[in-house]
This record gives sequence, structure tokens and C-alpha cells, in this order.
Amino acid sequence: MGVGRRNLFVSLVAALAARGQILDQDPAHSRRHQTDTTDEARLPDGKSQKDAIAREDYKQSMKDADALVTAAESLRDEIKNAGSHIVSVSSLRKTEEIEKLARKIRGRLKA
Repeated sequence: MGVGRRNLFVSLVAALAARGQILDQDPAHSRRHQTDTTDEARLPDGKSQKDAIAREDYKQSMKDADALVTAAESLRDEIKNAGSHIVSVSSLRKTEEIEKLARKIRGRLKA
């Protein structure tokens, strides 16, 4: 390596190192890279709003799942009692109710 190239290389390394130190000292740069949890929305009692929403979604999903099981068991009993070639209107309504509950649960789980 020639003297000119070596000086260019050393000055380039020094410039990059100085730039790195400047970026580390820059408050705006350091704020961008910190994970600050104070930006998270809080409820008046200090709890996380996300956690509260997740808890309520879980409770509602469990209620809907229980209703789904009840509706499915009821539909099974109606089909058993109806006979082999008969489909009642209430059975069709129960299938629609089951679909609606399943969509609600799926929507909450995807969110």
C-alpha cells in the first residue's frame, strides 16, 4: 500500500469512527433506537390498555366458545330426533348461529 492510500484509508476510518461517536451522542438518534414502553396507552389505574383489551377478548371468546358448543350439541340432538330425510327450519337457524359464533371467535383470534 502506498503512503497516499494509507493516509486516505486512515482518514476514512477516523471519519467513520468519529461519525459513529457523533451518532451515539446524538439524543435524537439514541431515542429512535430505544424501546420505550412509556408510549403505551395506560388505563387510569395504571394497567396496560392492550392487556386489558386482550383479557376482555379472551373472556368474550370463551363465552362465545361455550355458546358454540351448546348450539352444536343442540343441533346434533335436533338432527337425531328429526329423522333421515327431514331438515327443520330451526336446524338451519342453528347452523347460521354456529357460523356467526365461529366467525366472531376467528375474528378475535386474528386481531
